[in-house]
Amino acid sequence: MKKYIIILAASFIALSGCKRDFDAVNPNAPTIASFWKTSDDATKGINAVYSTFYRTAGLYSRWIFYHGILKSDEGFGSGGDGGLNNLMRFNQTNYNDGLTAQTWSTLYVGIFRANQVIANVPAINMDETSKRRIIAEAKFLRALFYYNLTLYFGRPPLMLEPSQPKDVPANATSAQAYAQVAKDLTEAIADLPTSYAASDLGRATKGAAYALLGKTYLQQKLYQPALDAFAYLVTGPGSSTYNLTADYRDNFIISKENNIESVFEIQFSENQSESTDDDVDESRINNTGSSIAQFFAPPGIGYSDGAARRWVVNEFLQETTVGGAQDPRLAASFIFNNANPAGPTATLVYGQTFASRYGNGPDANGVWFRKLLNDHWKNQEGFRSPNNYRLIRYADVLLMYAECLNGLNRTAEAYPFVDRVRQRAGLATLTATKPGLSQAQFLTQLKHERLTELAGEGWRWADLARWGDLGPALATRDADFSGFIVGKHELYPIPQSDIDLNPNLTQNPKY
Repeated sequence: MKKYIIILAASFIALSGCKRDFDAVNPNAPTIASFWKTSDDATKGINAVYSTFYRTAGLYSRWIFYHGILKSDEGFGSGGDGGLNNLMRFNQTNYNDGLTAQTWSTLYVGIFRANQVIANVPAINMDETSKRRIIAEAKFLRALFYYNLTLYFGRPPLMLEPSQPKDVPANATSAQAYAQVAKDLTEAIADLPTSYAASDLGRATKGAAYALLGKTYLQQKLYQPALDAFAYLVTGPGSSTYNLTADYRDNFIISKENNIESVFEIQFSENQSESTDDDVDESRINNTGSSIAQFFAPPGIGYSDGAARRWVVNEFLQETTVGGAQDPRLAASFIFNNANPAGPTATLVYGQTFASRYGNGPDANGVWFRKLLNDHWKNQEGFRSPNNYRLIRYADVLLMYAECLNGLNRTAEAYPFVDRVRQRAGLATLTATKPGLSQAQFLTQLKHERLTELAGEGWRWADLARWGDLGPALATRDADFSGFIVGKHELYPIPQSDIDLNPNLTQNPKY
């Protein structure tokens, strides 16, 4: 043991006696210039950008759903993860907390990879159509990453070239960041295809870029450019590509992936070679499956770290179908005691009745998000769910198109697009039941429609932020909002570790 201490001390003395440039290039490591040579390199490069989706728990495997669902008024931290629960209660004192800081850093990993593709693929001698498509895919993905950074952090630095060790970019404003998202998407649209062969499902399409462009404008209440973007899918060439599925539930089950309603879908698969040890830190391994099901599943099946608020169930019960039945979207969206109207003895939870699993115990009144789970084909959950996440659905686009029309004071024209979504669920049309709503009344109705159609899909936080509804008043239905501070908690804190390293980066207000 003493020998190793002496060697270590001698090494320290030797190192401390010279000046070393830790930013110097390692002559033994592959360089960027040695990689970007062939069309195969270009394909590997763009595939690496997509792989950011699965890189850690920070994105679409798990944590993005905490930010979009649990932090909103439809969900909450319901398990034993104290850090998560505090974050959902707007009580964050550690600005390097992994739930936020790792989301930030992972999004920038994706941006770094996309920048490499955008910068290096143009010089490769390869088929020009494929080259342009790959660059367009990279711009779409960079836009998606910056959209999330802007939505959750507000003022992300814009890094549009391959980053260098000494880069110290300043914050962009939200408007500048969203403008860059729109620029990337507009440039990508020209070179993205409308569809792909089965082997390439999941790559960015022209329709996906138009949809995300519309979301970007709508989040800023720029109704006309948002309407113009959505029009491609609703009334333009894309209207023949997309439609609503006949069965709402088809959008959330593994056997109906990449269907006609899917505008952009995160592809997951179950890699059996990956560890099945629950003690493994899943945030540190590449997981081609999603881990969110393990954390959202009810007690006895998963960890139940996140659950739904009961008030959301009541939103679905405000009206029945034209045949007098319960809105079918309720049971498709949630697991709870009366998902089957016949009650807990008839409601099934992963092959057993709700009554037999939870009886009159502490979970008897619990509600859990169902759409990201696998109860339609499994009796348990795990860390490698292969069930795809439908990031953007056509129903979402139709409702946003209606919101744009209403925002432009063209309310009467908005009715048919909401009616399409309602009729798929078996509900009476708004045209028949609520004609002549004012602009404000229609928006109130639309808030209900988006909740019942999109509950538990990750868009609730964006909706509340856009409508200006975030605030302590939400505490009447979600107690966590009693700790919400207006002007602060609309955004997460920028990681303090980044601010410490970058003198040009400033913290978000009131942190």
